[in-house]
Amino acid sequence: MTSDLLELRIGPVAHGGHCVARLDADPDGRGGRVVFVRHTLPGERVLARLTDAGEGATFWRADAVEILDASSDRVPSAWPEAGPDGVGGGELAHVALPAQRAWKATVLAEQLSRLAKVERDVVVEAAPGDDERGGLGWRTRIELVADANGRAGMRAHRSHDVHALDRMPLASPAIEELGLFARRWRAGQVIDVVAPAGGDAPVVLVDGQPFDLRKGRVDPRPNARSTVREHVHAGGRDYTYRVAAEGFWQVHREAPGLLTGAVLDGVGDVDGATVLDLYSGAGLFTLPLADAVGPTGEVVAVEGDARAVRDARRGVHDRTNVELHHADVARALAGSDDPDSDVVHADVVVLDPPRAGAGRAVTASIAALRPERVVYVACDPAALARDVAYLAAGGYALADVRAFDLFPMTHHVEAVAVLTRG
Repeated sequence: MTSDLLELRIGPVAHGGHCVARLDADPDGRGGRVVFVRHTLPGERVLARLTDAGEGATFWRADAVEILDASSDRVPSAWPEAGPDGVGGGELAHVALPAQRAWKATVLAEQLSRLAKVERDVVVEAAPGDDERGGLGWRTRIELVADANGRAGMRAHRSHDVHALDRMPLASPAIEELGLFARRWRAGQVIDVVAPAGGDAPVVLVDGQPFDLRKGRVDPRPNARSTVREHVHAGGRDYTYRVAAEGFWQVHREAPGLLTGAVLDGVGDVDGATVLDLYSGAGLFTLPLADAVGPTGEVVAVEGDARAVRDARRGVHDRTNVELHHADVARALAGSDDPDSDVVHADVVVLDPPRAGAGRAVTASIAALRPERVVYVACDPAALARDVAYLAAGGYALADVRAFDLFPMTHHVEAVAVLTRG
């Protein structure tokens, strides 16, 4: 056994896509150095190669490279290229789909318990069609990078190194059919691909510029297509959004409809109410919320990204009950960014912050508005749990939380939490 290869008995799952093992633990599994191990499952015995270690480090990192005793939840990897020494973005490809969801439920429940002191039984819901597809073919957006030989690939986990690929099995069939991996690109080029779930033609951008696959070059025309139409069914209605191909949109084909439905369920009856839509992006929730509040209600949407605001304006231009503000959320709530975006009242607050969460200042400002409920859409369990704790300090209790498996084969999980004022 080489000095960087360890035999480990694997313990529980942890936030971040790895499990916890302890080196030189006592017979009861206590003590010893913590090692976070990827590509494994609880209860397994593995040989793991250290990837990040140092005598002064609080913990070590490792990849399981040989499975000595396998878990019953282990399956042949759906994407071996994302295994040890491989690309990032498929760290649970060796785990059966039901066990992936149980893994994510455990992490979300543990974070709520540890950080928010809230005990909840969590069930992670599958998106329609994912079981039938084996958890593959769900991504409507991917980013590739050309390696030194001009082959399209992805970066290795926690690295800038590019690994050439022959396929990306998480990508939608419409993306797979484009033949991106058979082409040769210029070394270092970044290839972004968007294939809207509604069936519109895919868009390819190379280094941010529209790319004509047929001609094999950047499309120089000023009107070259750089936006896509996204179709969403929610609340019994159909919505169409036009979104910049480089802009933010949920990547799972079912995510926009599932999350919008959960948000509408979470806000409840808001006819005639004022709803504050924070981190509103391209207006995914803004339009359905505008219909939910009706002509006597109002939706006040706040988004800090100028491109997303432009996308949202196209969708809400004929909605007289929507105020859309381009402003930093924290500064808008504090009344220090745009004098026209001061927020002084909200019956309900909806927020969909980035992975880092809303944070102490934003949650305090929300609590100061005293809305009847807060509906929080989260893509990171730890950030959600921390912000639930902040809102609890402001008088809000977690009434409900739903979790969705919108990132199969990865450790990521989306959640929609509803908090009510006590």
